[in-house]
Amino acid sequence: MTKNNYWYYHSLSFSSPSMKPKLSVITVGLIFCISIGFGQNESKIKIQKSELPQSFVKRAEYKVAYTGSIVWLNGINLGSEYLWKEYLKSKKRRRGGRMNKHQFLLNANLGFSTNFSSKTDTGIYTNAGLIWRRTNKKGKQFNIEFNPLGYYRSFLPETFEVNGDNVEKVALAGRGYYTPSISVGIGKERKGKVRSGSYFNVNYTLRTSYNGGNLPAWYLQYGFRFNFNNKKK
Repeated sequence: MTKNNYWYYHSLSFSSPSMKPKLSVITVGLIFCISIGFGQNESKIKIQKSELPQSFVKRAEYKVAYTGSIVWLNGINLGSEYLWKEYLKSKKRRRGGRMNKHQFLLNANLGFSTNFSSKTDTGIYTNAGLIWRRTNKKGKQFNIEFNPLGYYRSFLPETFEVNGDNVEKVALAGRGYYTPSISVGIGKERKGKVRSGSYFNVNYTLRTSYNGGNLPAWYLQYGFRFNFNNKKK
């Protein structure tokens, strides 16, 4: 072994033990910083479950809305919502805290729609499902509504059928369809008021089976919610 190689070998052998304490200190420091970072995140965001009234009536709201596409289809929608779960999510910021209310609601609707100009595409429908709604401290809301249970019953204009030599009028001609739907919308909460809120939704509905296939449809919905527990005594 040459003198230079001997010096290089011993420099490595002596430097390795001295590096181990440094690496261990750096590792411990990194773990400590990460743990502090996670601890700060957990302290900044807090989720608290709200205590809700036991009474069904006090957890229910009712709603009425215009529904349709404005141009060729118009109707009315009546519904109710039942507050199932509610959580308060708070987050600390440098410029102050922020608190949002997250709600899960059971939802049911009954509606009627028609084309008043052509007297076609007339029907009644009902659906039920789940709503997720977020409300900020200013009362502004964002919601997603999914209704896997849905039924649409169409009614045709004046219809006749031929039985042998007789022509007879068919009463309530039409048929039924399975119609799941999903909605995305915004709204505004009016806390402590009988008219407790307003909302605007964009609805997507799938009517099955329609002439051997599926008929997708988009609808707009604008309406108001009512909470009769907020009546002035």
